[in-house]
Amino acid sequence: MTIRLAGVIGDPISHSRSPRLHGHWLQRYGIDGQYIPLHVRPADLRASLELLPRLGLSGINVTLPHKEAVFELAHTTTERAKAVGSANTLTFVDGQIHADNTDGYGFLANLDQGAATRDRAAPALVLGAGGAARGVIAALLQDGTDRVTLTNRTAARAETLASQFPDRVQVVPWDQAEHAVADHGLLVNTTSLGMVGQPPLQMSLDHLPPETIVTDIVYTPLETPLLASARARGNVVVDGLGMLLHQAVPGFEAWFGRTPTVDSDLRAAVLA
Repeated sequence: MTIRLAGVIGDPISHSRSPRLHGHWLQRYGIDGQYIPLHVRPADLRASLELLPRLGLSGINVTLPHKEAVFELAHTTTERAKAVGSANTLTFVDGQIHADNTDGYGFLANLDQGAATRDRAAPALVLGAGGAARGVIAALLQDGTDRVTLTNRTAARAETLASQFPDRVQVVPWDQAEHAVADHGLLVNTTSLGMVGQPPLQMSLDHLPPETIVTDIVYTPLETPLLASARARGNVVVDGLGMLLHQAVPGFEAWFGRTPTVDSDLRAAVLA
């Protein structure tokens, strides 16, 4: 029997929790396979993508700084990868590289699991204007969100990102975000503020409606100060770890032939 192989590439890569995540699923389902972390520098990316399929890998996850570069190098790309201009999941078939971006899928699946009664049409306020914000906004709009408001510390970046979604994203100044949240049903932090080693997110929640769901894509710490403050007010909060777990599902299914389940056992294994 052929051992199925997949992995994750990045620079650096030692911090990745993906090997623990996929390793848990491989053991749970009794699959004869391996998932390995691979340190690939930007200068070696093209050669690595040519070599890995020859070594028997069925596909790879992609983390920083390669997500945009692999999108450009792929032979085919999914619509959701095209929507954000980057890829985090590659599948190798007959010498062809098929690129997908499952970050938006993981974000929405995490929301659905953590806030099952959420109103999908409710307006969303997104903090940050980087690649993660682009993926989140694209996913929300495709999911039926009525209106997205975007804010960022550098206003020009917010305007540039909003222009990629003509007439669908409104920009507000960073210092007005705490007031703007008053008529939004979802608050999403895509910035690194509040992450371990980063400055805190300075945002008052005095105007946060009690029914607004608050989520943070950061998962170190698992409960950021933003989530702790919102929880103390009685709001439903969704941490960022689930996004990491759910975004891995499509890749695992493609490479190992089994649709895995995201549950409390998986969370515990990844956090261990």
